[in-house]
Amino acid sequence: MTPQEIAAKAGQHLGTSEWVEMSQERINQFADATGDHQFIHIDEEKAKLTPFGGTIAHGFLTLSMIPYLSANSDIPRVDGVKMGVNYGGNKTRFISPVRAGKRIRGHWKLVEMIEKRPGQWQQTAEISIEIEDEDKPALICEWITQFFV
Repeated sequence: MTPQEIAAKAGQHLGTSEWVEMSQERINQFADATGDHQFIHIDEEKAKLTPFGGTIAHGFLTLSMIPYLSANSDIPRVDGVKMGVNYGGNKTRFISPVRAGKRIRGHWKLVEMIEKRPGQWQQTAEISIEIEDEDKPALICEWITQFFV
């Protein structure tokens, strides 16, 4: 779709991703990559004694899944993109923990898509990351991405 066609969808649901498992292996790899080895993420025995009842994914791991979830979704793609970059986020809230072994998926709603300068588009999307079989989402945020066409 052209950037203008996507911009016309402001206020609408853009798409949903496939489900992806938040495995203990993925959580451990994220802990190693970030140096965040808090026991609630990596020590299954100690984590069983917490209100979580087991290990949970890092909130930032869940947030960092947005590009993967986006790539594996039915969100319309902008035609002719040369490059896309993360610009930042607004109103990020971690609502519910993602327990190891649970599956998540993302839902996108377009807030706005504006042309910042010729060929540079800025998209703000409200993203909710759902946890399979749970009432509350893992997180809700507004995420800003810039596309260069």
